[in-house]
Amino acid sequence: MTIALHWFRTDLRVADNPGLAAAQASGLPVAGLYIATPAQWDMHDDAPIKRDFWRRNLYELQQSLTALGIPLLKLQVHRYDDIPVLLEKLLPVLRASELHCNLEVPINERKRDEAVATLCQQLGVRVHRHLDHLLFAPQAVMNKSGEPFKVFTPFSKTARALLLAAPVLHSVKPQHVLVLPALPQGLVTALPDFGEAQPQWEEQWPAGETHAHRRMRSFCQQRIADYKEARDLPAVDGTSTLSAYLAAGVLSIRQCWLEATRWHDGNGVFTWQNELLWHDFYKYIMWHYPHVCRHLPWKTDIGHVPWRHDKKEFQQWCEGRTGVPIVDAAMRQLLQTGWMHNRLRMITAMFLSKHLLIDWRWGERWFMQHLVDGDFAANNGGWQWSASTGTDSVPYFRIFNPVTQSQRFDTDGSFLRRLLPELAALDNKSIHDPGLLRPTNYPPPMLELAFGRERALQAFKRP
Repeated sequence: MTIALHWFRTDLRVADNPGLAAAQASGLPVAGLYIATPAQWDMHDDAPIKRDFWRRNLYELQQSLTALGIPLLKLQVHRYDDIPVLLEKLLPVLRASELHCNLEVPINERKRDEAVATLCQQLGVRVHRHLDHLLFAPQAVMNKSGEPFKVFTPFSKTARALLLAAPVLHSVKPQHVLVLPALPQGLVTALPDFGEAQPQWEEQWPAGETHAHRRMRSFCQQRIADYKEARDLPAVDGTSTLSAYLAAGVLSIRQCWLEATRWHDGNGVFTWQNELLWHDFYKYIMWHYPHVCRHLPWKTDIGHVPWRHDKKEFQQWCEGRTGVPIVDAAMRQLLQTGWMHNRLRMITAMFLSKHLLIDWRWGERWFMQHLVDGDFAANNGGWQWSASTGTDSVPYFRIFNPVTQSQRFDTDGSFLRRLLPELAALDNKSIHDPGLLRPTNYPPPMLELAFGRERALQAFKRP
């Protein structure tokens, strides 16, 4: 008897899992496979909090699969290059005739999958890769010239027209319990090593599809109608906070899209669905322009910018000691929770790349090293947007004033007081820019904002 194997990666769910559903549709008994790659995670700067989130969701996934009669085999190698060697030994032992997996966009993952496909061809194992992380295949949304879109707005208009036909969800049914054969000694490894965990992470980011769906429905029922206005206010619970579940594949983007349309119809729904399309757009850009995976700017003519590499100033930014309250509060939120409000991601990224003129790639890496929802495409796209190096980025002369942003989006200082208790006694005006009222235990500003802005403008101008 042969089996169909579904290889889980960043799709840690049963519901609406195209690869898992297709494996079952083959008519063969189905087993699941997960291969941990700790050394690769190190190379990709995957945050400890994100790895712990994977670990806990993998446990929940195994419980769900067991209830369906689908065993989950968990193995470990160092990095992607080791996976074909493992599979060459594993697939014959399991008598796997089909290997299913869901498409991943970054270049290293694509190379990994090509190597596995080559091996499987040699072994006579059929490989099936399925669309999952995007609403459309990357080749499905093109401009009138048949080329990839480079700007979000026309991309989103074309995508919305295609989405008049609602996305289809994929279902998995119980099967007779499949018992896998014992593995040879050389294939048996210790349980995957996800690193050390901190107790508060489980409370901050509960794992499992049940919780993810509950969080999604709560947002769509109670807050999506106000999303257009509330999403920019860091002191308000106005966002979905689903990004970690999307990044780990505990939720699918199709489930989110359909759930939004089910509850409301208005500006809030349109705006949140636009955020889902931004999620698609950055992956779409990474697919069509893979050089952005190699620490390169999307814009090839931006090499004249003299990025600074000041380690001391960068460390102040990392630790939330810039002396600019909204920047410091945002950076502390990241360190304390593994997450940062989207408006604050733009403010902090622009402060680093424009006011401090420090290489945006340093900030991109720091975010990945600390974000529970660290998604390579979204993080890279957001940083290149802020640094004016990417597709559809802000013009280089558009530089957020962090004080003005703070006054506008945290008017009464509620968010600042929550993250910066040393400034809590200041009035609602002074807390954004303390000046002479600055407490002795809060640092002075790293630089004058006007100086930083002018320096950036001069640096970005063509020589």
